[in-house]
Amino acid sequence: MATGKDILFKSPLDRIPRTSVGESSASAPLTPVAAKRDWKPSRFNVQALTDDGWLLLWNTYSGSLNAFRPAQRESVLELISQKGLSSNGDGIVGYLSKRGFLIAKEADEVRRVQYAFGQANHRNDILELILLASEDCNFRCTYCYEDFKRGTMRPDVRASIKKLVESRVRTLREFNVSWFGGEPLYGMEAIEDLAPFFAETAKREGLRFSSHMTTNGYLLTEDVAGRLLSWGITDFQITLDGLPEHHNQHRPARDGGGTYQTIYDNLVKLSERADDFSVVIRVNFAKTNVEGLEEFLQSLKDKFSDDDRFTVSFHAVGRWGGSNDANLDVCGKDESHSAHMRLKAAARSLGLRVTSGWRPGARVGTDVCYAVRPYNFIVGAHGDLMKCTIDLNKKDRNIVGKIQPDGSLDLNTDKMALWTEPAFERDTGCQSCHNLPACQGVHCPQIRMDYNQRPCPTIRFTAKREMVDYFKATQAAAQSAAVSSAAVPAPLDGGEERESPTPPNAKQSAP
Repeated sequence: MATGKDILFKSPLDRIPRTSVGESSASAPLTPVAAKRDWKPSRFNVQALTDDGWLLLWNTYSGSLNAFRPAQRESVLELISQKGLSSNGDGIVGYLSKRGFLIAKEADEVRRVQYAFGQANHRNDILELILLASEDCNFRCTYCYEDFKRGTMRPDVRASIKKLVESRVRTLREFNVSWFGGEPLYGMEAIEDLAPFFAETAKREGLRFSSHMTTNGYLLTEDVAGRLLSWGITDFQITLDGLPEHHNQHRPARDGGGTYQTIYDNLVKLSERADDFSVVIRVNFAKTNVEGLEEFLQSLKDKFSDDDRFTVSFHAVGRWGGSNDANLDVCGKDESHSAHMRLKAAARSLGLRVTSGWRPGARVGTDVCYAVRPYNFIVGAHGDLMKCTIDLNKKDRNIVGKIQPDGSLDLNTDKMALWTEPAFERDTGCQSCHNLPACQGVHCPQIRMDYNQRPCPTIRFTAKREMVDYFKATQAAAQSAAVSSAAVPAPLDGGEERESPTPPNAKQSAP
């Protein structure tokens, strides 16, 4: 018999046979039959129908995208359209629940998004730096919003950045660096100082490391490209605004000269390298150049259509706060949307890869602005810490602190809280939106601050069209064989391709 002293060291419950406290005995079945439970369709499902009757489902929380054959469509629709059903989770119900289209009836999906936001924001194992290698630029683009008051990043600021990284490196799992400006290659001295240090540190500590550069491409010569790639800078955004005459009008050099041919030649030389890298060719369009862009895309076809390292991205010019805003002939919202869809279709028809507001696997947090993350900072040439690459140092709200000589960050708590708040928690419109998991009401915090408007990403309004376009592109790429011959709902997001039961008559599973 256990004494009073014994129970202080070992639970009396441990002396009771396991079956007495609800555990399985040796003779109990090892795989109990699953009990029925109640399910409901996720509020974050997006449905689209193709012209030939396929049902496309995308869940913005799980990221799953599936294509269901026309013969399966009505059964699946009934399962995900009704108020609820009871099932033990076998068959198609199990498949739909695993992919996130059906969820447990008691689940609170807004609370799930709150949890996901907290998980993403309250991390100390990731550091993201956007470094202004130079705040000056060798271009004077007509739509630019910067003021070019500072040149190359000061040596003392670079030393502080190194100390910041050294002080954090042992707690990090992921380290991401973006080079921005002005024109970052105008500040090559800073890049030469910092980029090799970042690459060597990340390699030594075994960190997941990535490095991106937004550059106008004018100074991206063969020699410079080789050095950047050797330092792990392998992801680039480079702008060409259409035909040479249109580009040169939009993006002249600071002396007024043309810039198109030098950039194009540098891109061609880059494409001739065997290195692993990626380039987004950004195309900004306004009324002044939009009509010539299909012809421009033809000029990209020969050099870049067969190279999956190059992607084209279209963006409507906006009035972003520059001194020339009043003179910009920008497209209206509907005109911009129409042009955007037309240009993407034209580019795809030429075999060019195109970025899209929607992509397979898009899920929780994929449309959240970088400025919202507390571990993401812009570091200016003089050591200012900022959040938004459009506000920069033009608005006091955006200067959230200063990097100190010892690498510590002197931050203003109220300004940091302004940029990093979970705005959807006080916005009932966001809470009822199917796109909430992806953007979390903070696709662009600046819009809320400036206009007190909900900053919805375009995909909220174009999701169905984007899904259908992607499905058609996938069918064409596979010559329809991989998808149309499948006997299962096909996951189009890179999810596991496995056998799944044909949907039963939905009424059989209904309560």
